[in-house]
Amino acid sequence: MTKSSPDTLTKYRLIGPSDSGEVSDLLADLSEKDAKHRLQALIAEWLRMENLVVLTGAGTSVTSGGKTMANLESAVLETVNAMKDLPAGAASVIKARQVEGTTTKVGFEDWLSFLANASHLGAALGSPFDGVKWKGTANPSQKDLFALTERIGKAIFAECALSLAESTPSAAGSADIAPQLSFLAKLVARDSNLGRAHVFTLNYDTLFEQALELLGIQYFDGFTGRADARFDPSVYGLDIYYPGEVAEGRVRRFDKFVHLYKLHGSIHWQVRGDELRARHPNLQPLKDYLALASAAKKAARLDELGETIQPVGILPTANKFAQTLAMPFAHLFRSFQIRLSAPQTFLLVLGYGFGDDHVTRIIETALMNPSLVMLVVEPDPNSKTIERIRRYKDLGRRAFVLTPTEAAFTAAQFKNATFDDFARSVMPDVQWLDDFLRLRRFERQIVAGTAAIEANGSVGA
Repeated sequence: MTKSSPDTLTKYRLIGPSDSGEVSDLLADLSEKDAKHRLQALIAEWLRMENLVVLTGAGTSVTSGGKTMANLESAVLETVNAMKDLPAGAASVIKARQVEGTTTKVGFEDWLSFLANASHLGAALGSPFDGVKWKGTANPSQKDLFALTERIGKAIFAECALSLAESTPSAAGSADIAPQLSFLAKLVARDSNLGRAHVFTLNYDTLFEQALELLGIQYFDGFTGRADARFDPSVYGLDIYYPGEVAEGRVRRFDKFVHLYKLHGSIHWQVRGDELRARHPNLQPLKDYLALASAAKKAARLDELGETIQPVGILPTANKFAQTLAMPFAHLFRSFQIRLSAPQTFLLVLGYGFGDDHVTRIIETALMNPSLVMLVVEPDPNSKTIERIRRYKDLGRRAFVLTPTEAAFTAAQFKNATFDDFARSVMPDVQWLDDFLRLRRFERQIVAGTAAIEANGSVGA
């Protein structure tokens, strides 16, 4: 093959084992057009594998207003510190966290674990503890720790109360709509005779749920019931079929369906007694929250809303001392392990930087599965994730990472190989997504026409 001009070379690199067994860029020296064809052909081939598993992290929510864990911590602690009537002991805990040295500083989830556990130790019925000694503080009371835990839960809820962006009436294709819509539409377009897609997410927001419902995709998320759903993992063993009378005399599977797993919990989960319940909250009061310019304004907004919003039911903690047998986390992580050990598995990783040791260990163990293929989408060509994938070559020819070229990244940082770019431009297009967009435009035209008629009628009256 004749090498293309450097000006027309692809903006992507697909790093993985070549036919010779060496790790290299499988798109090197290809034109942008040829590279895209090869990339999409590989992805289409992997999507036809029997067992499809998707893992998503914070990076999939960034363009919708979401934050990475480091940014979430900063925003949450600053907001809580600005809330009125914050106990002095609680404020001292926040200050101690903010001045911790980088060499000894644990992750936000680990720190929240210590906070939640300390709050629980003295509050549990029959506890022999009447308080804890907290480094760098005047030793907060149990009341201080409880108040801090509750306020942090409320601030996390507000930061993660993201609403899916509606497609514009003029949206002509997947490039103009929310990436969650494009991604899920393409995900369920594969042959319904293959295994169902299993989507595992580390995010606390409900963007994927909103997209699934808007697209009319049925899903099981581990809960049964509608009005006041309760956790029941047996639903993951169920499926949805068309009855024979509407499917040409034979039962066949409903084509638009996925299993959804929230590995770290969700803003709509609540613990009630000994049960885990799920009820989607009204996000409308918090639509303006993320646009507020300062922590003081955010704190004032939360104080103003008061009890109309509840703290996130389950804090994103790594060690759940107070949330053990009744909680779903052990089951959800076990499901993740089981899905990755199944034959003919394609694992697609999006928006995850391999910063959660528990999750990363499961993935690395799963790479022992001889028929597993993993594709990691990484928008930073200098990320440590790329070197990690290179090291995985010793486990077989199955680990790949899609990332921008250095030139493409220099020209436009975090534009290529992001979740948005992958969902809208890299994944192969599907016809029914275009049909969905046409239907949405038609619905909006009807609504606009009805409103105009009603307005003219009012004027005439």
